[in-house]
Amino acid sequence: MQRTPVYGVYKAVGHYPDYWYWILRGRPARSPHLLKQKAVREYGEKFALKTLVETGTYYGEMVAAMKGHFDRIYSIEFVPALAERAMRKFAGDARIRIFCGDSRAVLPEVLALLTGPALFWLDAGYYGWVGKQGDQQRLSAELEMILSHPCPHIILLDDARGLTGRDGIPSVGDVASYVESKFPRRSVEVEYDIMRITLRK
Repeated sequence: MQRTPVYGVYKAVGHYPDYWYWILRGRPARSPHLLKQKAVREYGEKFALKTLVETGTYYGEMVAAMKGHFDRIYSIEFVPALAERAMRKFAGDARIRIFCGDSRAVLPEVLALLTGPALFWLDAGYYGWVGKQGDQQRLSAELEMILSHPCPHIILLDDARGLTGRDGIPSVGDVASYVESKFPRRSVEVEYDIMRITLRK
C-alpha cells in the first residue's frame, strides 16, 4: 500500500485518531503528527517567519499541512523515490520546492536562497531513526550550517527522544550544551518530544 497514490491520504486521515489515542494514553513521549503541525504553525506565527525548511519530506505530510501558513517551503528528502513522489505531488505549487539528497550537500544551496530568517523543521529520523544506528554527524552538520548563517533562524528538532546518548548518538544535554556554548545567543528547550532552539531573551 505504501507504493500507491492513496497512501499519503491514508496517513493524513490517520493522524486524527492517532492524536486522540495519544491523549487517552496520557500524552506519552512520542507526540502525534497533529501536535507537531501545531508546533510548526505556532512557531512560524510567534517569530513571524514566512519560510519553512524541512529535512525529511517523507510523504509530504508536513508540507501539505503548512502550505497555507508559509510563503515558501523548501523540503529535503534523502530517498529518491520519496523525493520524486513529493515533487509530483506539489508540482503545481510554485511556493514549494523539493530537494533530493543528503542534507549536508543540499542545505548550503537552500541557505543561499534565504534572504531572511526561516523556521527549520529537522527530522531526527533523517540522521538515524529512533533506536537505530544512523549517521551521527548529520545532526551536528545541519545545526552548524543553520546557526552559522547570518539570519537568526529558529529550529525545531522532531523526535528528540532519539537523542539517547548511546551508540555514538548525542544526548539531549550534549546537543543543548553544544548549541548554547558555541552559539551563546541561543537557548534550547524540549517539550512534547520536540527540541526548540530559539533566540535567547
